[in-house]
Amino acid sequence: MSSHQVASTPEKEVAVRWGDGVTSTSPKSPQSAPKTRNYRAYSMNHLTTSFENLFKISTPKVREILSRSNSFEELNELLRSSGAADDLDELGDRSRLWSMMSDFLETDVATIQRKLSDHVEYTLARDRSSFDEFACYQATALSIRDRLIEFWNDTNFRFAEENPKRVYYLSIEYLMGRSLNNALLNLNIKDNYARALKGFGYLLEDLFDQESDAGLGNGGLGRLAACYLDSLATQNYAAWGYGIRYTYGMFRQEIFLGWQAEVPDRWLAFGNPWEITRVDVKLPVRFGGEVSSFIVDGVPEYSWEGGETVLALAHDTPVPGFNTPNTINLRLWSSEPSNEFDLQSFNEGNYSEAVARRQSAENISSVLYPSDSKSEGKELRLKQQYFFVSATLQDVIRRFKKRNSDFNTFPDKVAIQLNDTHPTISIAELIRLLVDVEKLDWETACSITKRTFAYTNHTVLPEALERWAVPLFQKLLPRHLQIIFDINARFLKEVAVRFPGDEAVLSRLSIIEESHPKQIRMANLAIVMSHSVNGVAAIHSDILQKSLFKEFNEMYPGKFLNITNGITQRRWLLGCNPRLTELIANTLGTDGFLTNLDILEQLRAHANNRKLQEQWLDVKLANKKVLAEYLQKHLSITVDPHSFFDIQVKRIHEYKRQLLNILRVIYLWQDLRAKSLAKQLDDVLPRVVIFAGKAAPSYHRAKLIIKLINSVAERVNNDRSINGLLKVVFIPNYSVSLAEIIVPASDISQHISTAGMEASGTSNMKFALNGGLIIGTLDGANIEIRDAIGHENMFIFGLTADQVGPTRVANAKKHAVQDPRLVGVIEAIRDGEFGDPSTFNEIVDSLVPDRDYFLLGDDFSSYVYAHNQVDRKFRNRHEWAKMSIMSTAGMGMFSSDRAIREYAEKIWDAKPFQWEINPLAKPSKYSGVAAAVDS
Repeated sequence: MSSHQVASTPEKEVAVRWGDGVTSTSPKSPQSAPKTRNYRAYSMNHLTTSFENLFKISTPKVREILSRSNSFEELNELLRSSGAADDLDELGDRSRLWSMMSDFLETDVATIQRKLSDHVEYTLARDRSSFDEFACYQATALSIRDRLIEFWNDTNFRFAEENPKRVYYLSIEYLMGRSLNNALLNLNIKDNYARALKGFGYLLEDLFDQESDAGLGNGGLGRLAACYLDSLATQNYAAWGYGIRYTYGMFRQEIFLGWQAEVPDRWLAFGNPWEITRVDVKLPVRFGGEVSSFIVDGVPEYSWEGGETVLALAHDTPVPGFNTPNTINLRLWSSEPSNEFDLQSFNEGNYSEAVARRQSAENISSVLYPSDSKSEGKELRLKQQYFFVSATLQDVIRRFKKRNSDFNTFPDKVAIQLNDTHPTISIAELIRLLVDVEKLDWETACSITKRTFAYTNHTVLPEALERWAVPLFQKLLPRHLQIIFDINARFLKEVAVRFPGDEAVLSRLSIIEESHPKQIRMANLAIVMSHSVNGVAAIHSDILQKSLFKEFNEMYPGKFLNITNGITQRRWLLGCNPRLTELIANTLGTDGFLTNLDILEQLRAHANNRKLQEQWLDVKLANKKVLAEYLQKHLSITVDPHSFFDIQVKRIHEYKRQLLNILRVIYLWQDLRAKSLAKQLDDVLPRVVIFAGKAAPSYHRAKLIIKLINSVAERVNNDRSINGLLKVVFIPNYSVSLAEIIVPASDISQHISTAGMEASGTSNMKFALNGGLIIGTLDGANIEIRDAIGHENMFIFGLTADQVGPTRVANAKKHAVQDPRLVGVIEAIRDGEFGDPSTFNEIVDSLVPDRDYFLLGDDFSSYVYAHNQVDRKFRNRHEWAKMSIMSTAGMGMFSSDRAIREYAEKIWDAKPFQWEINPLAKPSKYSGVAAAVDS
């Protein structure tokens, strides 16, 4: 149970009206008080317009009556008695609907139970005998969604009424994780739901596993987007997220004979109770066709016609803020055909042709990152990206035009953030919509576009910067190709002025790469046409400005900046580690760190306290027991929770160097076998090494690394000579919900990428926040984490980013591995200790220095030494506890709340909303309470 939910708040008078500063009181607890949704407080103008629309009335008398009305009942009576609305009976007394919708659902136990039973019977059509655990989960989710919708509707009402600048976050993936626990915590109703369900014979915690993780992302990019939505909502910004509703997500990872196998992730098999399908929001998206041009009043105009048109169907998911009514929206698009069914083909017996169009359209939103090893896959990926951004921009413009008439104010009302290069085609699409549809001139459209878009770069790997072949663009998006060529032509004139006579710079900066075939450089397009470009860690931003995009930075001084990534402490502390949350809150006398993570700094004053250290380690042990139970239940692997838990969980990639980790594990195993023969195992630290992560389906080397990990695990875990002192585990199908079990259980976590290759990383932040110490290279956010928590509380090894280049040059002349320990590891693989040695020839060959691009051999010695230092520190229980506490204490700056504030202030120029009365607010049980430990 979390600190925010530990005990019921004592009964007191609380606000039951909100929105206009007018309150009444009720002697009920915050979790059961009825609260009035006072629409009138927001805007009498909107109420007037609504009644005009409802009753077709627009007279000065009605407006005067509206201005005197204090409730819907009073309004209705005044309208009737005045004779101003004699036709109300004929049209229906719709003011009653407004009145009935003016109160929030109550959240007392009895009301919750009634709503649960209603959903079981009336929504799910289950009878009492079929009220099983899954039905209970569905009913619970639906009843919570009812409450989310109230705040969601009110939030959108306020956005529409007050017309603030809105932020639109565009991301090809969102790793939202499970919603049940997060919604309960953010709405402050977890305790009452737990009691209501217990009254039905169910435990709330048992329902969490009934929910599937939303299959909408792959790794850190998608999880970052999810954290940012949580912080946008919590900090009361007017924001929406946009993406794709993938039918099958990435894939479900299974392990067969040690190899990764990809099977469809049927996360929607039983529906998604958290979303609202908006059948009224369907937008056309065109592919292919032809572009014609003509002159109107001396101005060229363009018409894009023909080709294939699909429809984008909107699915909305409310995203609640923590301890605030602000509930923003994640709108995801699914694809469907513009013509539902070819009945003529069907009647002619061409059954396959009759459904082919539907299948073709639905493929667009079927799978995240379809394999691009073939041309069909590349085409589908480009279709996905354009489908997503076209629907999004049509939606954004439609919403803008509801309250605004001058497109020159568009950048004052709209900020669009591109989460990496995947949504970059939206730049050309916005220009197309402004020029071809809204009939703005080119210069105005380009100016609006530049002031609207901002671009976040997430990679320093040149080969990872997205490119699209010009012929493919010509086939699918002919009008956009014209626009991009026009942008590039104008841009290259600027480059020629800034770098006169420098053809090399002109070639590097051009949006069009002169290769065969020509390629469109999406990162270059994003930089040229955005008003801001940011990296996601200090070292990453430095590399962008001084190396990767050096000339761009010289052309556009001030355009590049750094905003280090962050994580939401609501999910990655309160949600996943309630024991630690409560211990921290008891220690500090506040749970204010749930919205202001800087408060954790106060833990430093308690780090030497022996009582807190013991409590801290007890929490860690309890979390390790949870993970051990998971491993036993799902993998039939028994581990001792008192062992040292050594964890590396992230996307499998060569630069992230899971291979370096497993090579060290082989060395450890060899060392243990030698000690076993010498009868020297008594003083060995028991260790469990845990891996998890997915490899891209077409990434053979990464899948081979997974195979090696599993082969080593099979050999080591069945070696009786080492007495179970080393266990190796690969946990399949890594996900957000699995991370929520793994992260709190870590003693050490590994973030060991080749220096200069990781943009930021956020898993390092999650582990460090939960008191898991880090072993890592000086790469990504590791550097800033080290500076924040103290150099002495982190284990750093390996080459620095500045040393990587010269080392690769030197290695070109070396043709043999130097470290004798690594030589012994390679020989064990070649000798067949882990199965057929030919299987791993590719890996063994890659370790020769002149082929070792990721520098495993150069970092191996310092890596082993750093782990020896880890072992030595861990043996001193109190020293380790102090380091762990200091790790958590220094994590304040790594909250996504801080990151979002920086985006809002430095890039978006967006201001948070002010909710005058907060119906979710409750006093902290820790306010004024003395710390639970002696200082």
